[in-house]
Amino acid sequence: MFGTESSLSMFLNTLTPKFYVALTGTSSLISGLILIFEWWYFRKYGTSFIEQVSVSHLRPLLGGVDSSSPSNPNTSNGEADSNRQSVSECKVWRNPLNLFRGAEYNRYTWVTGREPLTYYDMNLSAQDHQTFFTCDSDHLRPADAIMQKAWRERNPQARISAAHEALELEDCATAYILLAEEEATTIMEAERLFKQALKAGEGCYRRSQQLQHHGTQYEAQHRRDTNVLVYIKRRLAMCSRKLGRTREAVKMMRDLCVFQLMKEFPLLSMFNIHENLLESLLELQNYADVQAVLAKYDDISLPKSATICYTAALLKARAVSDKFSPEAASRRGLSTAEMNAVEAIHRAVEFNPHVPKYLLEMKSLILPPEHILKRGDSEAIAYAFFHLQHWKRVEGALNLLHCTWEGTFRMIPYPLEKGHLFYPYPICTETADRELLPMFHEVSVYPKKELPFFILFTAGLCSFTAMLALLTHQFPELMGVFAKAFLSTLFAPLNFIMEKVESILPSSLWHQLTRI
Repeated sequence: MFGTESSLSMFLNTLTPKFYVALTGTSSLISGLILIFEWWYFRKYGTSFIEQVSVSHLRPLLGGVDSSSPSNPNTSNGEADSNRQSVSECKVWRNPLNLFRGAEYNRYTWVTGREPLTYYDMNLSAQDHQTFFTCDSDHLRPADAIMQKAWRERNPQARISAAHEALELEDCATAYILLAEEEATTIMEAERLFKQALKAGEGCYRRSQQLQHHGTQYEAQHRRDTNVLVYIKRRLAMCSRKLGRTREAVKMMRDLCVFQLMKEFPLLSMFNIHENLLESLLELQNYADVQAVLAKYDDISLPKSATICYTAALLKARAVSDKFSPEAASRRGLSTAEMNAVEAIHRAVEFNPHVPKYLLEMKSLILPPEHILKRGDSEAIAYAFFHLQHWKRVEGALNLLHCTWEGTFRMIPYPLEKGHLFYPYPICTETADRELLPMFHEVSVYPKKELPFFILFTAGLCSFTAMLALLTHQFPELMGVFAKAFLSTLFAPLNFIMEKVESILPSSLWHQLTRI
């Protein structure tokens, strides 16, 4: 026992200050590298790498519950409903106000050298185009057969070449659509191509309408021709809106809304034409008609959107915002109209808490993606990109929003567990938004995540070991004394226990144990 202690003491005495400098410096370097990797992983994926590995791989080995295992069959109906709601909340929707690739997205790329659309977003658009513009009977018409292959092409130039090839055979509406979307470099050129598409599309629609009851094949063809016609008219209305012919755009959108209500094809509801109509009516400052559209679509049975909720809040804020003063309101209290406006803002913020930062210009805007996630950062960007000007036009509206929007979070302290007017905030928005939004954009996260324990731990370890390395380098003799005293103190309880065991056990037995 005493021989072991004396050998340990001799070993500690032989250690030079350089050894302690090297030890603490190496520890600081390793912990610093771990800290940098953990921080990068957290910024990119929103979670700690060490924590993820622990949960995914170590917990099952240690007998923990596997999160990927099937759920208990005795799960309550409430939990099942909550899970279904979470899935539906995280569904990706087509952006009703998406820009033109050739005339807008590609121009941004030419100017900045950045790609505004992600591969995931463009892949979703390719799937939408195949759903909207193709059917099983395309092989009967050579041009449609070429376009069916074109919509599946990943290379933009190959798609454009296929569209030109289809137009050499006949006037093909979907070929004109592809060229208007991807080849046209101006909105006026896109409008010209869409008008040609409209002429061809109306002819196909009339022919398939007469044959739709002759069998399922003709019915599918008529459904496809209906989708094509609605898409063309909607994009023509958006061209008119972008070119300043807003009243003409409103008329076309009203006709489309009536057409959508008359038809019973479920795909037509995916276009959400009423959101295009709301934006155009706001541009005309026709607030009475905006209220009428909201009365029709802001219904408890219909899915909500940031456009619906924030437009309703804007209309109520408009009634009081020009005279609103936070100092006066704190003295006399809120009037009924002001209370209604504040409640509408709280309702909108609860639905999508990312929007106010863009409206108040606390966060920079980027081009909106072609698909959005409701209640997510992508939807907030798409809404603010088109509606910020309407909020600025209403005097005092942004001031009222600035004074009241953060009060929403006091009503929902645990947004992931329980909401106030809506379902709990879905936890999947951050992951989906990172797929939809480009890498150069910093995704807004709600609720704000605290730094994982392992990042804080490695930061503390790195700082502590770096400080020890510096002190050891500056004061080698003194730090050597401290190190020896620390190690002696560390081993003191072990020495005490060994002495007690040696005094209790017979010397012969202890001698045999030490030999073993």
